[in-house]
Amino acid sequence: METSNNSDLIKGYKDFLTEGKTERECTLFLIKEAQKNGYKDINEVTELKAGDKVYVNKWGKAIALFNIGSESLEKGLNILGAHIDSPRLDVKQNPLMEKDFLVYLNTHYYGGIKKYQWVTLPLAIHGVVCKKDGSVINVNIGENADDPVFVISDILPHLAQKQMKETAAEFIPGESLDLILGSEIPPEKAEENADKEKKEKSEKNKAKKNILKILNEKYGIEEADFGSAELEIVPAGSPRDLGFDRSLILAYGQDDRSCAYASARALFESQAKKRTNVCLCVDKEEIGSVGATGMESHFFENAVSEVIARRGDYSELTLRRCLNNSYMLSSDVNAAFDPQNADLFDKDNASFLNGGIVFNKYTGSRGKYSASDASPEFIAKLRKVLDDAKVKYQMAELGKVDQGGGGTIAYLAAKYGMYVLDAGVAVLSMHAPWEITAKEDMVQATNAYKAFLCIED
Repeated sequence: METSNNSDLIKGYKDFLTEGKTERECTLFLIKEAQKNGYKDINEVTELKAGDKVYVNKWGKAIALFNIGSESLEKGLNILGAHIDSPRLDVKQNPLMEKDFLVYLNTHYYGGIKKYQWVTLPLAIHGVVCKKDGSVINVNIGENADDPVFVISDILPHLAQKQMKETAAEFIPGESLDLILGSEIPPEKAEENADKEKKEKSEKNKAKKNILKILNEKYGIEEADFGSAELEIVPAGSPRDLGFDRSLILAYGQDDRSCAYASARALFESQAKKRTNVCLCVDKEEIGSVGATGMESHFFENAVSEVIARRGDYSELTLRRCLNNSYMLSSDVNAAFDPQNADLFDKDNASFLNGGIVFNKYTGSRGKYSASDASPEFIAKLRKVLDDAKVKYQMAELGKVDQGGGGTIAYLAAKYGMYVLDAGVAVLSMHAPWEITAKEDMVQATNAYKAFLCIED
């Protein structure tokens, strides 16, 4: 049974998943929660002292939150680092098209997906449309009960003989992941002596024009505005309890929003002592952590510089010492052991649902390529901290060595010389439109992150 405190944690997590289906929405949610907990935008602050709480926001798509400790920042930070982007479909810049009386929205998939999993699902459109006059239209269509939803159609089994012979990677081409937006009644066939060419010209793109009219009347969007839009296609619907015992959560985007929420929650429920505590939530991890809002950028380094400057002792050397002396948990998920596909896992080195937070010493693939290999001294320190706090944890790899692999932001933090270890929640059906986690693991991960933030040396 969940205690009242754990029930509150799970409810908060579900609210986060419901309201945060894009990195922009996640950042906005975290800013609101941060402000409730006494955090201020760093641009409103000129000086920082022990106990102060600030956040740095990058384009509304990445955020770093700092709870200032009493000792010099040169001593290092305790960092919980997660990512808030998830696999999805992105809308192209010239997306609207009509084909034989159906209107489609053309997409480009983002991150590692199985394309066939995205057909015939109710889908929603989230994001922003930026107008030339500087205004921004927030888009969220498909989540409310009276909203329309959208879908990618598939071939009926009666006509799918050719499709069924193709590989899973091929039978749904990326260019076929187009959403149905609307339809039009086909015109009656022209009579024998009618001007057929004139009739066809008058009917051309009639359905598309109707959709554009609706978009303009209801949302103020014109077709050219798609060129300066950032629209994401995600599964429609809210998180649900899974199983008769309600022990599991079924939801979109749990990689890596489960760890992002647990990290932020741990920060909000903690108070920095000597070392400064940090929660870092970045973008673009699913496509290599690139861009201005990804971990490969200078966003975090710049954010730390702003904090050091407001502590009154900025120098390049102070920044380098601060990062070098930091501890970080790369708060990212791990593949949960799947009994239906047990041959893909080394069971002795696998993570299990309800097994607690997962420590992954190294990610990468096959011969540890692109891995961040954590220090055993750091792992030993964490084991003691978690054992003392009576937090349940497990140590695992992603799967069998030759089956593949994956990466996190850990190696990008490790380049500063800091101690880094991947530590997160086990996920079943990772990268699917609907992923599975265990409530118990959310509780243990949050408690683990809180215990980590208490490290003082």
